[in-house]
Amino acid sequence: MTITPGNEATSSAEEESVYTPYRRPALLLAVAAGLCWASAIALMLSTGLTVPQDIFFPERIIFIILVVVAGLLTFVPIQRHLQLSGLVVEGVAGTSLLLYTLAFVPSPTDWILSLPDTPVYVLFMVALFWSGSAITLPFIYILGQHLFQRRARRYDIRRARRQAHEVGVLLAACAGLASLRVLTLPSVILIILILIVTEMLFLSFVEPDS
Repeated sequence: MTITPGNEATSSAEEESVYTPYRRPALLLAVAAGLCWASAIALMLSTGLTVPQDIFFPERIIFIILVVVAGLLTFVPIQRHLQLSGLVVEGVAGTSLLLYTLAFVPSPTDWILSLPDTPVYVLFMVALFWSGSAITLPFIYILGQHLFQRRARRYDIRRARRQAHEVGVLLAACAGLASLRVLTLPSVILIILILIVTEMLFLSFVEPDS
C-alpha cells in the first residue's frame, strides 16, 4: 500500500482535528490556573495583606477568591482525568489553608512549646500535611502505574492516597522538628526510613482494592 504525501497531510489534519478539541480546553484551564496562582502569590508577597485587621478588607477577599479559583482550576481537571475522588476537596482546602496561613497569620516568635505560638505551628503543619498530600497524590498515582506489575496494585487509589499522606506526614514532621529547633539531616533521614519501612509493611500485608 502506497501512501502519498496528500494522504499523509489528510491524515495529519484529521488527527489534529480530533485532538485539538481536547487539548485546547486543557491548555486554557492551565493558563487560567497559572494566572490565578501568580496573582495570589503576588498579593501574598505584597505588604498590604498583613496591615489591615478588617477580615473583609477588599485585597484579602480578592486573595481568597484567587486561591480558591486557582485550586479549582488545578484540581478539578486532574480529579476528573485520573478519577481520584476527594482530590478537589483536599487540594483546594489544603492549598487555601497554607497560603492563608502564610499571608495572614502572624509569624511565630518562639518555639512550638511556647503557648502563644503553638496554634500557629499546629495550623501550619496541618496545612503542610493537607496541601502536600493533595499535590503529590496525582504524581504518586501515575508513578505507581509504571512501577507496579500487578494491575490491582497499579490502579489502587487507596495505596496512592496512603503514600501521598506519608509525604504529607514527612513535610509536617520536618516543620515540627524545625519548630523544636532540632531539624537536622539525620533526623529527616530517620523519618524517611520510618515511613519507607511502614509503607513496605502496608504493601506486604494490605491487599489492594479490587
